[in-house]
Amino acid sequence: TSCRLSPNSIVRRRQNYPSLPSLSIHRSMRPPSALVVVAAVALVLFGVDATVETTSKAAADKDAHVIYNFCVSELRKHIRSSDADTWGLAKIAANMGVNNAYGAIHDIERLLAKPDTDAKTKVALGQCEGLYDNMKFTFAGAYDEINGRNYATGKEEAAKAVSLAHQCDDAFVKAAVPSPLKQRSIYSMQIAIVCTTITNLIK
Repeated sequence: TSCRLSPNSIVRRRQNYPSLPSLSIHRSMRPPSALVVVAAVALVLFGVDATVETTSKAAADKDAHVIYNFCVSELRKHIRSSDADTWGLAKIAANMGVNNAYGAIHDIERLLAKPDTDAKTKVALGQCEGLYDNMKFTFAGAYDEINGRNYATGKEEAAKAVSLAHQCDDAFVKAAVPSPLKQRSIYSMQIAIVCTTITNLIK
């Protein structure tokens, strides 16, 4: 399935990003609020029987890789999460993945512009820029597929995001330099797992 964004797929929207102690994500590594993206197509979120807390607990019980505190913290950031059912929360998780990818690209551009960034790091950053560019479309594709009730395809799109994050990590390993994007990578993988696991909970 195509991951291409349609003109009406996403719009920018301002949000706050509180700290995420469970993953030790540094303030500077969190997605800039100006880059937050929220789907333009309204989330038709019916059914208040699934709350952020109960859904996150169910996800953590279903998959040990889901970090409960992270799941609750991230889903709560969305303005409509309090009214969302399981279907809506899966889409919100995909949305947060798009936002993080945009934030990573912003970080990469800033680091590439710094005169003290060494050559090896710049090469790895250049590779990761393309990977995170692909990732924003992958998460958007996951959103679109889940929105269209194509759950298997939506989960495949989310899995691609995990692979892309690993590829970015590998670029720094091969360059033998520490990755300044490590927290972005952790976030990408965890939000993809949250998205996939919550999708599996949809009745």
